[in-house]
Amino acid sequence: MQTAGSAVAVGVLIAFAAWAKIAKPMSPLTDARARALMAEEFPGRPIDALWVATDGAGALARSGAAALVLCEVGDGYVARHIPWAQAVASSFRDGVLRLDLSDVAAPAARLAFDAWPPLGAEVEAANTKPAKGRKTAS
Repeated sequence: MQTAGSAVAVGVLIAFAAWAKIAKPMSPLTDARARALMAEEFPGRPIDALWVATDGAGALARSGAAALVLCEVGDGYVARHIPWAQAVASSFRDGVLRLDLSDVAAPAARLAFDAWPPLGAEVEAANTKPAKGRKTAS
């Protein structure tokens, strides 16, 4: 009897631990929330332009010669920065921009955009399309 009671108690504790670890779904990232997170993660870095992913799972901002990246990981966001030229030259296929972050904890960011690179970006490749959509004014 005592063994059965202990097994039930352990089962309840395991079920509670599994339930507690379930990530709550995040609401899609908005322009205002992306700006707030960028300001918190990169204090003092001015944002020249901001693009929020079409699915709201991340954002990319230009700050001078740097690209500031936010991407959803689990129940939060990872913030990294890479050179702007690297962001413009990143692989864009099937509506997804893949940014190599060269970081063990977050090796790559995948952001959904209508097109890439954005209008006004210095582009060395002549056959790229400008991005459409959710760019916000600075």
